[in-house]
Amino acid sequence: MTKLQQGGNYETPLVERKTRGGTILRIVLLALVLLGVAVAFVVFQQALDNEIVLGLLGILAMVGIFFLVSSMIGLVEVMPQSRSDDLARAFLAGHPDGILITDIKGRIVYANAAYGRMTGATKKSDIQSLETLLSKSRESNEALYRLTSALREGREGHEEFRLLQPLGRSTGTAVVGENGAGAFWYRLKAGLLAGSGNNKAQLDIWQITDTTSERSDQERFFRELQNAIDYLDHAPVGFFSAGKKGEIFYLNATLAEWLGLDLTKFSPGSMTIDDLVAGEGMALIQSVQPAPGLKRTETLDLDLRRANGQSLPVRLVHSVSSMRDGAPGESRSVVINRPHGEDTDQSASAMRFTRFFNNTPMAIASVDGEGRILRINAPFLRLFAGVLTRDDVESGASLERIAHETTRDQLMAALAAARDRQGDITPIDSRHPGDETRYLRFYVNAVIDESDEAPEEAAIIYSVETTEQKALETQMAQTQKLNAVGTLAGGIAHDFNNVLTAILLSSDHLLLQARPSDASFADLMEIKRNANRAAVLVRQLLAFSRKQTMRPAVLNLTDVVGDLRMLVDRLISGTNVKLDVDYGRDLWPVRTDLSQFEQVLINLCVNARDAMPQGGTILIKTRNVTAEETSSFHQADLPAEDLVMVEVADSGTGIPPEIMDKIFEPFFTTKEVGKGTGLGLSMVYGIIKQSGGYIYPESEVGRGTSFRLFLPRHIPEIPVITPEAAEAAALAAAQPVALKAPAEDMDLTGKSAVVLLVEDEEAVRRGGKRMLETRGYTVHEAGSGVEALDIMDELEGKVDIVVSDVVMPEMDGPTLLTELRKSYPDLKFIFVSGYAEDAFARNLPADAKFGFLPKPFSLKQLAVAVREMLDSD
Repeated sequence: MTKLQQGGNYETPLVERKTRGGTILRIVLLALVLLGVAVAFVVFQQALDNEIVLGLLGILAMVGIFFLVSSMIGLVEVMPQSRSDDLARAFLAGHPDGILITDIKGRIVYANAAYGRMTGATKKSDIQSLETLLSKSRESNEALYRLTSALREGREGHEEFRLLQPLGRSTGTAVVGENGAGAFWYRLKAGLLAGSGNNKAQLDIWQITDTTSERSDQERFFRELQNAIDYLDHAPVGFFSAGKKGEIFYLNATLAEWLGLDLTKFSPGSMTIDDLVAGEGMALIQSVQPAPGLKRTETLDLDLRRANGQSLPVRLVHSVSSMRDGAPGESRSVVINRPHGEDTDQSASAMRFTRFFNNTPMAIASVDGEGRILRINAPFLRLFAGVLTRDDVESGASLERIAHETTRDQLMAALAAARDRQGDITPIDSRHPGDETRYLRFYVNAVIDESDEAPEEAAIIYSVETTEQKALETQMAQTQKLNAVGTLAGGIAHDFNNVLTAILLSSDHLLLQARPSDASFADLMEIKRNANRAAVLVRQLLAFSRKQTMRPAVLNLTDVVGDLRMLVDRLISGTNVKLDVDYGRDLWPVRTDLSQFEQVLINLCVNARDAMPQGGTILIKTRNVTAEETSSFHQADLPAEDLVMVEVADSGTGIPPEIMDKIFEPFFTTKEVGKGTGLGLSMVYGIIKQSGGYIYPESEVGRGTSFRLFLPRHIPEIPVITPEAAEAAALAAAQPVALKAPAEDMDLTGKSAVVLLVEDEEAVRRGGKRMLETRGYTVHEAGSGVEALDIMDELEGKVDIVVSDVVMPEMDGPTLLTELRKSYPDLKFIFVSGYAEDAFARNLPADAKFGFLPKPFSLKQLAVAVREMLDSD
């Protein structure tokens, strides 16, 4: 029997030299022991007469002789080998994998018996290096090279490779492996082994394993798995599995074909159950809730959604597991198709009814005479999620569970009426029992024809969520109320403007005749000052009613906010309030009145300052809002168009919810008496609305308030320039431009000009006539438009300018201008009114030329307006 067959190991002469070196070392140590005994004898020879010393030496001699003899026969070793070395040798010798140890130059130091058997070696001289064995195959040679390079870099590693012949067999007939193919698989591991003893050189340890059988098992398992997947993919029913969050990890080819999905584009987790289920089917699926740590399976009739948007009626056997803490776990679902033509039998009809029942847009429940819920549909589960579950219904939950406490008695009374089979039961509006901010409407119908399937049914309850409808109704009512108040305020302001105009003109007339030293001069100045204060209040009322005079211009809100920042800083100086401004990039232009928009921002900042008595921060933020982003603000009337948003936010006390719908009403204020008129926010509301914008407040008590202003993006129109217009523009540019003198230096005398003053308010007409006459004008007056036409006929049109009110009985100002243009197309015209210019200008011809003077006005303002119109071309 050879040494390999006996399971022996193969070592190189390097190992044998190390063994012989150990034996020599033992002999040298023994010689040193004997030499020590001799030296001791010489040292103590004079003390031999001493019996004790002689006895001691005798004992030592006996010990030495025993040690010498034991060492010679191997019973005692002077320097025994480490027991761990023997264990390591035994472990390597019996290891089932081939073990090869080489030095840094690749010379073999050790090889175990398994390596010899694997490589076909029968004796020590047959042992071959890995380089010799693996160089015959490109794949194995590259694997060996990579591992050798890794070892030189101080790294360990492993590689797997395939050979057409087993190790140690280079030529001959092809051998068939255990997997039935002509291939043999090996795994080669490389590691580092530090040297020991006198040899400190680093060694490489190689472990090679025959993995052909393991590969065969893997390939067989893979083939079986592929067959199982193929069977599942082409099963006559659909199947899908989902994770804890509903993400689909697998669906078979049958279901993909039914739904029109391309499996080549499907990746695990790219779809959810919600993407597959149509209508209200998700409410049914979510209602399957197992107890913690258990599984639950339910059969559900619902619709799936095809890729083209069509519905696919199916029966779903849905199994879902639950985590130990009750959280939903993974699910498995079998899908059974219900093709057309199955409606002939009774079960198919019931399935079809269930499908319709679960896909209705209304929440439906049937109840018995005692109010116990018998049956519900999917929308019912969705509407009352968190209040009622499928298990509650199966355990006989009462109708009172879905009724708010304020309407519970009404709902039970409606049920009693249905039990008596009464018709036309009044619908019940209620709050949601689980969310006070949501609203519902219940419809209760009596069951007239009792069914054999459910003879206990007494009523059918229909429920629809009306939260959005309630919000729209509230908003509409608020808008109508503000419009009504605005109309009233505008009418009052118009009449009040006439009174203020008369007061201002009369005070100006008296001031012209008085001297500063007169006793009445101070009183006249006080009258004029208070009249001007009243005019400011009237302008605020007109701003709220959106009938004020506006001079819209194209503005860049970044510049507007930047210019106002210094003014706002002064307004909040001396307080603990800080102003922060967040400018949006590349703001779009808007078109509004600059001075009035500045009033809006100042008013909002002052209110924010007053809302933070202990200090805080005012944030002004601007940014563009694209048409696609408008839906994220959840305001029903915000149009889907490009807007520019300005937000003014504070960190103050906030606005209580009960007064939020009143803040824009005129004269409503939360400030102390004498500290606010209540017109600030109403003016803000009117200016923004008149500019075509939107304003939305948001507030939380104790956390602050924010006002978001949205103004439409201004897109300038590109005029079409004709050749004639271009030539006229070039000619005008070549002419010298006459600069108009400022109003302070303007000559306001009449210079024999004739003025026709048309005004239905006698005090204003009389005051205006007297003021113009003091400037040298010849003034004719008329109390209405019809009277003005008669005067024009009497004067044969010899009038230089007409100054007319807008709102008058019989004939208003715009109609008067239209009639006069028929006979006097070049007649100059000025409108005076307390209403906005655009309130009447839209009714005039496009080529009509006229001036405008808003009421109330002073003597100087009237004289300047007339002079400018007379001097205009």
